[in-house]
Amino acid sequence: MIVDKRMTGQLQGEFVVFLIGMRINRWWKVHKWLRVAFAMPRMLRELAQKPELGFLGYEQWPGRTILVLQYWRSMDALLAYAKNRDAAHLPAWRSFNKLVGTSGDVGIWHETYRVRAGDYENVYVNMPPFGLGKVGELVEATGKRQHATDRLTA
Repeated sequence: MIVDKRMTGQLQGEFVVFLIGMRINRWWKVHKWLRVAFAMPRMLRELAQKPELGFLGYEQWPGRTILVLQYWRSMDALLAYAKNRDAAHLPAWRSFNKLVGTSGDVGIWHETYRVRAGDYENVYVNMPPFGLGKVGELVEATGKRQHATDRLTA
């Protein structure tokens, strides 16, 4: 459903933005990168089924470099999942190190950002609910929310 208005996304309290992905460096080594690529959907399904883990949602983009934009309730929740012996992440991490390691065949990366309450800004025009507007509350970007500087100081 496209929202044909100027909107902004809000989320109460502090949250975490986690960017994670992989890059296919040697496309002909399908037996290596395909197994790595299949690990992320397993983890995303697990997280979607267990909201108590603090995972709020994600967006993703395919390509030679795959990017997954994730939103988490807190840094503690993200780190707890990363270390959870009963979750899909640790086996996937161990498998990557065993299968690929530092061979250069497949790259993996992540960036983590802790966002303080109200210390962010966004706008969505003629978009379906997306990103922060999908995991949080989508409100019209009017009045005190009309301009980026206003949204940052609201």
